[in-house]
Amino acid sequence: MILDDKFTKLKETLGQMERVIIAYSGGVDSTLLLKAASMSGMKDILAVTASSESFAPEELSFAKKMTSALNINHRIIKTEELRDKNYVNNPPNRCYYCKKELFTKLKNISIKENFAFILDGTNADDKHDWRPGMQAASETGILSPLLKAGLGKKEIRDISRKLELPTWNKPSTPCLASRFPYGQNITAKALERVNSAENFIKGFGLKELRVRDHSQTARIEIVPEEFPVLMDKAVRKEIVSFLKTLGYKYITLDLQGFRSGSLNELLSEDASEPGNP
Repeated sequence: MILDDKFTKLKETLGQMERVIIAYSGGVDSTLLLKAASMSGMKDILAVTASSESFAPEELSFAKKMTSALNINHRIIKTEELRDKNYVNNPPNRCYYCKKELFTKLKNISIKENFAFILDGTNADDKHDWRPGMQAASETGILSPLLKAGLGKKEIRDISRKLELPTWNKPSTPCLASRFPYGQNITAKALERVNSAENFIKGFGLKELRVRDHSQTARIEIVPEEFPVLMDKAVRKEIVSFLKTLGYKYITLDLQGFRSGSLNELLSEDASEPGNP
């Protein structure tokens, strides 16, 4: 009942808006936001997806299919975060510069085309995580209806399942830059390499995984229950062989297993606030 009340509140909030832009990544959160907007009676919705080297091509394809299925106007724009040395240098608040680039472009669209609101998929759980991008959202006037409705990730998945959205059990898909330790430069070539590595490993039936790029070393994170898959001699040989063709010299399996945002474990207390390097 509480969950239904939260979703009703979300739709009511959206229904009071006119001409909105939704920053749409094709992920769990922004897909539910898009669906809720379409159910709210809102008539003028523009979903905007940012295409860049840090956004996996397959995610862009999914965003196109999803907006088409929901009959939502969709626009793809090019973001150029790799032209910002602050982003390329990969400080702990890297996401701030990425989101600032995106939200500034969305703001320009809203001004030129008279859109009243810009929305993103930030949820209630994000308040308790390291999210420098939330500062960029605040600075550019982006609204977060899922957060306002008090909806966390599990609740968003539960509602998505009830609505039969294909994203209800979709693994989280943060940008490819999240695979690199802070301080290690982000390049287009490195982003392409880590995406190729992950897609190859997914071919063995693994869905929830990350390949953390430590320059010459690829550190693979998967859920512990699936360790036996990579322990198969033939599978291990194929993965090692392929990743070495990508330029990795050492291929390791992280015995702690998959955990979202594992590279944030290295952050010092001094970097615990958005905007701090």
